[in-house]
Amino acid sequence: MSVEVRDERFRNVIGDSIAMETLASDFLFTEGPIWHPGGKHLTFSDMPGDHMRRWYPDGRIETFRKPCNKANGNAYDRDGLIVTCEHSTSRVTRTLADGSIEILATHYDGKELNSPNDIIVHSSGRIFFTDPTYGRMEYYGVPRETELDYQGAYSMNGDGSDLQTIATDFEQPNGLCFSIDETKLYVNDTVKKHIRRFDVDNAGNVVGGGEIWASPTGEGAGHPDGMKSDIQDNVYCTGP
Repeated sequence: MSVEVRDERFRNVIGDSIAMETLASDFLFTEGPIWHPGGKHLTFSDMPGDHMRRWYPDGRIETFRKPCNKANGNAYDRDGLIVTCEHSTSRVTRTLADGSIEILATHYDGKELNSPNDIIVHSSGRIFFTDPTYGRMEYYGVPRETELDYQGAYSMNGDGSDLQTIATDFEQPNGLCFSIDETKLYVNDTVKKHIRRFDVDNAGNVVGGGEIWASPTGEGAGHPDGMKSDIQDNVYCTGP
């Protein structure tokens, strides 16, 4: 794998050279990696394999949960507990300290969510997630008809209350992240191949925006999916 530098400012991030390292391989379709700075481990999902694993810097890989309802995106909440998007159940859940699972969201306006995909948590404790239909497709989830007639992005309180739509005019919403000061929410659309930007207040409420902010471009296959920002407020997104 090589790196193509299209803007010299990228060298401020990577330096003059960069080396890629494979941490582990032979999975089916990996998703939702989250690093724990205290425990020094990386938890991630293997969605079609119905398997969540944990990687350690010494090379160990342990099973975190199997089966995992074809888990996709993961994040840590304000209490350091993992919140997860489940494809095969159309749920957003939280793993409690004793290992039990708490259900946070399953339906909106009386209709089952499509298949929650990616998830982040605001410093206010409010949880944001996307809800495309990929988890209702063969291999990525469990084939079944949708109940909602749109693919949206949502936010809710940390206990699952006050579930609200952020926007419902996506084709397939996917990755999402905040700016460093959390005043901006970025959400990408895999099919439309762009990233949108929303305005967020201190309480974690979306108060405006939604315009197209960027469109990842390049030769060959690929599209927007996973997305994160760094401490310099650069946004990283998969793409062509």
